[in-house]
Amino acid sequence: MVNPVQISPIQIADRAVGPGHPCFVIAEIGQAHDGSLGACHAYVDAAAKAGADAIKFQTHIASEESSPDEPWRVKFSPQDDTRYEYWQRMELTPEQWAGLANHAQERGLVFLSSAFSFKAVELLDEIGMAAWKVASGETTTLPLLRHMAQTGKPVLLSSGMSTWDELDTAAALVRGCEAPLAIFQTTTSYPCPPTKLGLNVLAEMASRYDCPVGLSDHSATIYAGLAAVALGASLLEVHLTFSRDSFGPDTSSSLTPPELRQLIEGIRFTETALAHPVDKEVMATELAELRSIFGKSLVAARDLAAGAVLSAADLALKKPATGIPAANFDAVIGRTLARGVVHNQQILEDDLV
Repeated sequence: MVNPVQISPIQIADRAVGPGHPCFVIAEIGQAHDGSLGACHAYVDAAAKAGADAIKFQTHIASEESSPDEPWRVKFSPQDDTRYEYWQRMELTPEQWAGLANHAQERGLVFLSSAFSFKAVELLDEIGMAAWKVASGETTTLPLLRHMAQTGKPVLLSSGMSTWDELDTAAALVRGCEAPLAIFQTTTSYPCPPTKLGLNVLAEMASRYDCPVGLSDHSATIYAGLAAVALGASLLEVHLTFSRDSFGPDTSSSLTPPELRQLIEGIRFTETALAHPVDKEVMATELAELRSIFGKSLVAARDLAAGAVLSAADLALKKPATGIPAANFDAVIGRTLARGVVHNQQILEDDLV
């Protein structure tokens, strides 16, 4: 579990993010909109309705980040002959990005978008983006990372493709620019099986970098996020899709809006539980009345005369627990009745010699 003792929170827009504060939940849209501005705006509404803290897109400018011979990771699009053409189709104009940022703000969401080029950084900075969520493939692109960090805004690093040495370098660069830092445990596997989530890495990252840590989850379940929050994650990023039958490269590793709503409700439930530790002794005292109702006392298993020496066969255990506790069963055996008791009558201490 993450030890929060020395970790200071960071500020993302109007949210404090770190130990002692609610988990900052990011709904990652990625390419789920398939180039449709209308779909982008619909996702803003869906993320807000589900209770997310932030919505995140990806700002691709093909001519600035890619070359025409960039290979497909998986050739998923029948519409685009090349990966470069796909990135071109995913582009939005600066005005459209500004409109999405305004829409997000109106719905109470922090607007985020991953930048993949210097020009994308400048575009997003101009519209006032609150923090930089760095994709796993860009964590080692140090000139681009420096360009982001020099704005002084928080930098949220994904670690899915990085070694510890590479993360050390990236973290040092961000801190050298005096920008706030948070780091995500990420497994670049779509969808990610539970054996590869790496929840154990959260505590190691928190200790190594003394910063808020989170999980960027691609498991397409609510379970990974709930487990991460229980272990101390301060941030959680999950992909969002209207349906896992939708077209797109990330739909198999995404949550639907109802699943995102359920995840966030579960996170807030978990946070409330963790914020209210229970003292078992105090709880037992407070439940004294219930203990008397549900517990058992010693009663006579049959009519017993005065002077009888009690054996195990003379005793039964029955509710309520208002007489001699059932736990004292062995201690009563061999004692003598001072007066007679009838079947099912509680045997009280005054009945014994």
